Amino acid sequence: MLILDCPYCGVRAEETELTPGGEAHLKRFGPGSDDDDFEAYMFARKNPKGVHFERWRHAYGCGKWFLAARCTATLEVFGTYPAQTPEPPADIIDKIKAKRPDWKGYS
Repeated sequence: MLILDCPYCGVRAEETELTPGGEAHLKRFGPGSDDDDFEAYMFARKNPKGVHFERWRHAYGCGKWFLAARCTATLEVFGTYPAQTPEPPADIIDKIKAKRPDWKGYS
């Protein structure tokens, strides 16, 4: 079972208390953007086997959205952090690199 720590209320929650929100750190395109960019934003998502950055909501807790770095193959969680963070924190990147030396990096 996937267990994540909510960075806001500090509760260690099982996935049954959480709601997934898809890929994190997307560059959003809206009205006035190029059609190809908008289509890619709406429909193209990464689906990696390995390290992935995701959005989660603590639905049955504080109700806030947060971000998580985890391995999709093993469910290993590298860390969680507030949703307003524009890119993964350095300490989480360091944890990932320590366990996955062949990781290509965030982007």
